[in-house]
Amino acid sequence: MPQRRHVARAGFTVAAATTCLALATPAWASSTISLHSAHKGSTAAGFGEQKCSDERFADKAGNQDGWHFVLPGGKDSGSFESLSLTFKNGSTQVEVKIPDSSDAYPDFFYSAGGRTIHAYLFTPAGWTLADGSAVISGKGSKFNLSHTCPGKAAEESPSPSPSTPGEESPTPTPSTPGEETPTPTPSTPGEETPTPTPSTPCEMSPTPTPGEESPTPGEESPTPCESGGPSETPSPSSSVGGGAGGDSDNGGGLPVTGVAVTGIALTGLVLVGGGAALMVLRRRRDKITFTS
Repeated sequence: MPQRRHVARAGFTVAAATTCLALATPAWASSTISLHSAHKGSTAAGFGEQKCSDERFADKAGNQDGWHFVLPGGKDSGSFESLSLTFKNGSTQVEVKIPDSSDAYPDFFYSAGGRTIHAYLFTPAGWTLADGSAVISGKGSKFNLSHTCPGKAAEESPSPSPSTPGEESPTPTPSTPGEETPTPTPSTPGEETPTPTPSTPCEMSPTPTPGEESPTPGEESPTPCESGGPSETPSPSSSVGGGAGGDSDNGGGLPVTGVAVTGIALTGLVLVGGGAALMVLRRRRDKITFTS
Protein backbone atom coordinates (compact mmCIF):
# COMPACT_ATOMS: atom_id res chain seq x y z
CA MET A 1 0.00 0.00 0.00
CA PRO A 2 2.61 2.56 0.90
CA GLN A 3 4.44 1.93 -2.35
CA ARG A 4 1.27 2.43 -4.38
CA ARG A 5 0.67 5.74 -2.68
CA HIS A 6 4.19 6.94 -3.51
CA VAL A 7 3.82 5.91 -7.13
CA ALA A 8 0.49 7.70 -7.40
CA ARG A 9 1.87 10.90 -5.94
CA ALA A 10 4.86 10.82 -8.30
CA GLY A 11 2.61 10.33 -11.28
CA PHE A 12 0.37 13.21 -10.23
CA THR A 13 3.38 15.51 -9.81
CA VAL A 14 4.72 14.69 -13.27
CA ALA A 15 1.34 15.30 -14.86
CA ALA A 16 0.96 18.66 -13.13
CA ALA A 17 4.42 19.77 -14.21
CA THR A 18 3.77 18.73 -17.80
CA THR A 19 0.50 20.64 -17.84
CA CYS A 20 2.15 23.80 -16.49
CA LEU A 21 4.87 23.63 -19.10
CA ALA A 22 2.35 23.16 -21.86
CA LEU A 23 0.34 26.18 -20.72
CA ALA A 24 3.40 28.42 -20.23
CA THR A 25 5.04 27.69 -23.59
CA PRO A 26 2.97 30.24 -25.63
CA ALA A 27 3.86 33.04 -23.22
CA TRP A 28 7.58 32.46 -23.50
CA ALA A 29 7.75 32.33 -27.32
CA SER A 30 8.71 35.57 -29.18
CA SER A 31 8.74 36.30 -32.90
CA THR A 32 9.95 39.03 -35.29
CA ILE A 33 7.64 40.55 -37.85
CA SER A 34 8.12 43.15 -40.60
CA LEU A 35 6.50 46.48 -41.35
CA HIS A 36 3.63 46.28 -43.80
CA SER A 37 5.24 46.57 -47.27
CA ALA A 38 2.62 49.10 -48.40
CA HIS A 39 3.77 51.49 -45.68
CA LYS A 40 7.46 51.41 -46.54
CA GLY A 41 8.73 54.62 -48.17
CA SER A 42 6.03 56.75 -46.51
CA THR A 43 6.40 60.27 -45.22
CA ALA A 44 4.25 61.76 -42.49
CA ALA A 45 3.06 64.52 -44.81
CA GLY A 46 2.32 62.12 -47.67
CA PHE A 47 0.67 59.31 -45.71
CA GLY A 48 -2.99 58.72 -46.45
CA GLU A 49 -4.20 58.66 -42.84
CA GLN A 50 -3.27 61.81 -40.89
CA LYS A 51 -4.77 62.40 -37.46
CA CYS A 52 -3.19 65.22 -35.49
CA SER A 53 -6.26 65.14 -33.23
CA ASP A 54 -4.82 62.07 -31.52
CA GLU A 55 -4.31 63.22 -27.94
CA ARG A 56 -1.03 61.33 -27.71
CA PHE A 57 0.45 63.77 -30.28
CA ALA A 58 -0.17 66.68 -27.91
CA ASP A 59 3.47 66.82 -26.77
CA LYS A 60 4.85 66.79 -30.33
CA ALA A 61 6.79 69.88 -31.36
CA GLY A 62 5.74 71.82 -34.44
CA ASN A 63 8.91 70.86 -36.33
CA GLN A 64 8.43 67.11 -35.67
CA ASP A 65 6.54 64.35 -37.48
CA GLY A 66 4.36 62.06 -35.35
CA TRP A 67 4.15 58.31 -36.14
CA HIS A 68 1.68 55.78 -34.71
CA PHE A 69 2.32 52.04 -35.20
CA VAL A 70 -0.16 49.32 -34.29
CA LEU A 71 0.03 45.51 -33.89
CA PRO A 72 -3.00 43.89 -35.55
CA GLY A 73 -4.53 40.53 -34.64
CA GLY A 74 -5.96 39.13 -31.47
CA LYS A 75 -4.43 37.60 -28.35
CA ASP A 76 -2.31 35.28 -30.46
CA SER A 77 -0.28 38.29 -31.63
CA GLY A 78 0.74 39.14 -28.11
CA SER A 79 2.29 42.56 -27.50
CA PHE A 80 5.03 44.79 -28.84
CA GLU A 81 8.35 44.12 -27.14
CA SER A 82 10.52 46.37 -29.33
CA LEU A 83 10.60 48.06 -32.74
CA SER A 84 13.53 48.78 -35.06
CA LEU A 85 12.81 51.45 -37.67
CA THR A 86 14.92 52.78 -40.54
CA PHE A 87 14.43 56.39 -41.73
CA LYS A 88 16.07 58.39 -44.48
CA ASN A 89 16.97 62.04 -44.02
CA GLY A 90 17.99 62.97 -47.51
CA SER A 91 20.98 60.76 -48.27
CA THR A 92 21.51 59.93 -44.59
CA GLN A 93 20.05 56.72 -43.11
CA VAL A 94 18.99 56.82 -39.45
CA GLU A 95 18.21 53.79 -37.26
CA VAL A 96 15.68 54.35 -34.47
CA LYS A 97 14.62 51.89 -31.77
CA ILE A 98 11.51 51.84 -29.59
CA PRO A 99 11.86 52.02 -26.66
CA ASP A 100 15.11 54.00 -26.41
CA SER A 101 15.45 56.87 -23.97
CA SER A 102 19.06 57.60 -24.97
CA ASP A 103 18.37 59.03 -28.44
CA ALA A 104 16.93 62.39 -29.48
CA TYR A 105 13.64 60.95 -30.78
CA PRO A 106 10.83 60.71 -28.18
CA ASP A 107 8.91 57.41 -28.15
CA PHE A 108 6.56 55.41 -25.93
CA PHE A 109 4.22 52.39 -25.86
CA TYR A 110 0.49 52.53 -25.20
CA SER A 111 -1.49 49.57 -23.90
CA ALA A 112 -5.10 48.66 -24.61
CA GLY A 113 -7.05 45.62 -23.37
CA GLY A 114 -4.11 44.38 -21.36
CA ARG A 115 -1.86 44.22 -24.43
CA THR A 116 0.85 46.63 -25.63
CA ILE A 117 -0.20 47.03 -29.24
CA HIS A 118 0.44 50.79 -29.84
CA ALA A 119 3.82 52.49 -30.38
CA TYR A 120 4.39 56.24 -30.86
CA LEU A 121 7.47 58.03 -32.22
CA PHE A 122 8.41 61.68 -32.94
CA THR A 123 11.09 62.44 -35.56
CA PRO A 124 12.31 65.62 -37.25
CA ALA A 125 9.87 66.74 -39.94
CA GLY A 126 10.48 65.52 -43.47
CA TRP A 127 11.99 62.09 -42.75
CA THR A 128 10.99 59.06 -44.85
CA LEU A 129 10.10 55.70 -43.26
CA ALA A 130 12.20 53.27 -45.29
CA ASP A 131 11.76 49.97 -43.41
CA GLY A 132 11.03 48.45 -40.02
CA SER A 133 10.69 45.32 -37.91
CA ALA A 134 9.19 44.46 -34.53
CA VAL A 135 9.68 41.81 -31.87
CA ILE A 136 6.34 40.60 -30.47
CA SER A 137 5.44 38.20 -27.70
CA GLY A 138 3.02 36.23 -29.88
CA LYS A 139 2.72 35.20 -33.47
CA GLY A 140 1.95 37.50 -36.36
CA SER A 141 2.87 38.42 -39.92
CA LYS A 142 3.23 42.19 -39.89
CA PHE A 143 2.61 45.45 -38.07
CA ASN A 144 1.12 48.61 -39.56
CA LEU A 145 1.61 52.35 -39.67
CA SER A 146 -1.77 53.46 -38.36
CA HIS A 147 -1.68 57.26 -38.88
CA THR A 148 0.66 60.26 -38.79
CA CYS A 149 0.75 63.91 -37.77
CA PRO A 150 3.12 65.85 -40.06
CA GLY A 151 5.13 68.76 -38.76
CA LYS A 152 6.75 71.67 -40.55
CA ALA A 153 10.49 71.69 -41.02
CA ALA A 154 12.17 74.80 -39.66
CA GLU A 155 13.57 76.98 -42.43
CA GLU A 156 17.14 77.77 -41.63
CA SER A 157 18.34 81.13 -42.89
CA PRO A 158 21.72 80.80 -44.61
CA SER A 159 24.50 82.18 -42.51
CA PRO A 160 26.46 84.89 -44.36
CA SER A 161 29.87 83.75 -45.47
CA PRO A 162 32.65 85.88 -44.00
CA SER A 163 34.18 88.00 -46.70
CA THR A 164 37.87 87.70 -47.30
CA PRO A 165 40.09 90.73 -46.66
CA GLY A 166 40.47 91.24 -50.40
CA GLU A 167 36.71 91.47 -50.84
CA GLU A 168 36.18 94.14 -48.22
CA SER A 169 35.44 97.59 -49.52
CA PRO A 170 38.13 100.03 -48.45
CA THR A 171 37.02 102.65 -46.00
CA PRO A 172 37.48 106.08 -47.55
CA THR A 173 40.11 108.11 -45.74
CA PRO A 174 39.15 111.73 -45.20
CA SER A 175 41.46 114.00 -47.09
CA THR A 176 43.63 116.41 -45.16
CA PRO A 177 43.37 120.15 -45.79
CA GLY A 178 46.65 120.06 -47.68
CA GLU A 179 45.25 117.50 -50.12
CA GLU A 180 42.20 119.51 -51.04
CA THR A 181 42.13 121.02 -54.50
CA PRO A 182 42.56 124.78 -54.15
CA THR A 183 39.77 126.94 -55.47
CA PRO A 184 41.08 129.21 -58.23
CA THR A 185 41.06 132.88 -57.20
CA PRO A 186 39.70 135.23 -59.85
CA SER A 187 42.34 137.58 -61.15
CA THR A 188 42.03 141.28 -60.40
CA PRO A 189 41.92 143.90 -63.16
CA GLY A 190 45.46 145.02 -62.27
CA GLU A 191 46.87 141.62 -63.23
CA GLU A 192 45.74 141.80 -66.80
CA THR A 193 48.41 142.62 -69.37
CA PRO A 194 47.60 145.97 -71.02
CA THR A 195 47.18 146.00 -74.76
CA PRO A 196 48.88 149.15 -76.13
CA THR A 197 47.13 151.12 -78.84
CA PRO A 198 49.56 152.13 -81.60
CA SER A 199 50.02 155.90 -81.68
CA THR A 200 49.95 157.83 -84.92
CA PRO A 201 53.48 158.82 -85.87
CA CYS A 202 54.04 162.49 -86.00
CA GLU A 203 56.31 164.29 -88.42
CA MET A 204 59.66 164.95 -86.79
CA SER A 205 61.85 167.89 -87.68
CA PRO A 206 65.34 166.77 -88.64
CA THR A 207 68.09 167.75 -86.33
CA PRO A 208 70.57 170.02 -88.24
CA THR A 209 73.99 168.62 -88.66
CA PRO A 210 76.93 171.04 -88.25
CA GLY A 211 78.08 172.23 -91.65
CA GLU A 212 74.72 171.87 -93.30
CA GLU A 213 72.93 174.97 -94.43
CA SER A 214 69.90 176.04 -92.59
CA PRO A 215 66.75 176.09 -94.57
CA THR A 216 66.26 179.20 -96.54
CA PRO A 217 63.74 181.80 -95.59
CA GLY A 218 60.32 181.04 -96.79
CA GLU A 219 60.76 177.31 -96.50
CA GLU A 220 58.42 175.77 -94.06
CA SER A 221 59.87 173.80 -91.29
CA PRO A 222 58.21 170.52 -90.49
CA THR A 223 55.71 170.85 -87.75
CA PRO A 224 57.07 169.33 -84.60
CA CYS A 225 54.97 166.85 -82.60
CA GLU A 226 53.06 168.67 -79.99
CA SER A 227 54.10 167.76 -76.54
CA GLY A 228 50.61 168.23 -75.32
CA GLY A 229 49.13 165.69 -77.72
CA PRO A 230 47.28 162.76 -76.39
CA SER A 231 49.35 159.72 -75.60
CA GLU A 232 48.23 156.22 -74.82
CA THR A 233 48.53 155.27 -71.21
CA PRO A 234 48.74 151.54 -70.73
CA SER A 235 46.75 149.97 -67.98
CA PRO A 236 48.76 149.59 -64.82
CA SER A 237 50.30 146.16 -64.29
CA SER A 238 50.80 144.50 -60.96
CA SER A 239 54.04 142.81 -62.04
CA VAL A 240 57.28 144.62 -61.31
CA GLY A 241 60.02 144.87 -63.97
CA GLY A 242 62.78 147.11 -65.18
CA GLY A 243 62.51 149.77 -67.88
CA ALA A 244 59.88 152.32 -68.69
CA GLY A 245 57.40 152.69 -71.47
CA GLY A 246 54.10 151.14 -72.42
CA ASP A 247 55.22 148.58 -75.03
CA SER A 248 53.42 145.28 -74.87
CA ASP A 249 56.77 143.49 -75.15
CA ASN A 250 57.76 144.77 -71.74
CA GLY A 251 56.57 141.90 -69.59
CA GLY A 252 57.13 143.63 -66.22
CA GLY A 253 56.99 147.43 -66.71
CA LEU A 254 56.11 149.78 -63.89
CA PRO A 255 52.83 151.61 -64.12
CA VAL A 256 53.21 154.62 -66.48
CA THR A 257 51.24 157.80 -65.97
CA GLY A 258 51.08 160.90 -68.22
CA VAL A 259 53.13 161.25 -71.41
CA ALA A 260 55.55 158.50 -72.42
CA VAL A 261 59.22 159.19 -71.67
CA THR A 262 60.21 158.57 -75.27
CA GLY A 263 57.70 161.12 -76.54
CA ILE A 264 58.97 163.73 -74.08
CA ALA A 265 62.56 163.16 -75.13
CA LEU A 266 61.79 163.45 -78.83
CA THR A 267 59.74 166.56 -78.26
CA GLY A 268 62.64 168.12 -76.34
CA LEU A 269 65.10 167.33 -79.12
CA VAL A 270 62.77 168.83 -81.72
CA LEU A 271 62.38 172.03 -79.72
CA VAL A 272 66.13 172.33 -79.17
CA GLY A 273 66.78 171.76 -82.86
CA GLY A 274 64.12 174.24 -83.89
CA GLY A 275 65.54 176.91 -81.59
CA ALA A 276 69.04 176.37 -82.93
CA ALA A 277 67.75 176.64 -86.49
CA LEU A 278 65.97 179.91 -85.78
CA MET A 279 69.12 181.39 -84.25
CA VAL A 280 71.18 180.48 -87.33
CA LEU A 281 68.59 182.01 -89.65
CA ARG A 282 68.48 185.16 -87.65
CA ARG A 283 72.26 185.58 -87.77
CA ARG A 284 72.32 185.09 -91.52
CA ARG A 285 69.62 187.67 -92.02
CA ASP A 286 71.56 190.14 -89.91
CA LYS A 287 74.59 189.69 -92.19
CA ILE A 288 72.67 190.32 -95.38
CA THR A 289 73.13 193.96 -96.72
CA PHE A 290 70.26 195.23 -98.70
CA THR A 291 71.32 197.51 -101.62
CA SER A 292 68.99 199.86 -103.39
